[in-house]
Amino acid sequence: MIVSKIINKILSLRGDVDEVEVARKIGVKIGKDCVIHDNAITVFNTEPYLITVGDHVLIAHGVRFLPHEGAVWCLRGMEEEYKKMDCFAPISVGNNVMLGMNSIIMTGIKIGNNVIVGAHSVVTKDIPDNSVVGGIPAKVICSIEEFKEKLPSSKKVLAPTKSMSAEEKKEYLMKHYPEWFD
Repeated sequence: MIVSKIINKILSLRGDVDEVEVARKIGVKIGKDCVIHDNAITVFNTEPYLITVGDHVLIAHGVRFLPHEGAVWCLRGMEEEYKKMDCFAPISVGNNVMLGMNSIIMTGIKIGNNVIVGAHSVVTKDIPDNSVVGGIPAKVICSIEEFKEKLPSSKKVLAPTKSMSAEEKKEYLMKHYPEWFD
């Protein structure tokens, strides 16, 4: 735990680093127009060369890819034939995917195209195209089309603020939704 904290502190001192380029340098096959909101070395774990990420993928803070099965540890203590064994399988993520904060993508998983993985999900099974999933273990909640239909609601609004600075977003929201700031 202390070593992890020291490593994260050192990595945070790197300044404005392009984490997508770091991911490529450590062996992740990653497409274009991707965003990684965390340290790529931490995100992709110990076998980054077993991970493929498509185009237009957002990887939120705290996401972890596990291309190895750590539970084989227990088998090493049970039988001699497992003493030197490890277990691996590649992970692949399709195009146009959002992996929510603190999600875990387990060994051997394939995530399709046009997928949203909700925050804090543990993906233990392949995810089909055009799905919204969430939970532990992650399960299909709805289709992308259903998600799009119910996105604006009595509690949520769509606002044209994507290219704005944090201060501009706040000003826009205060102007259009003053009741949120009472």
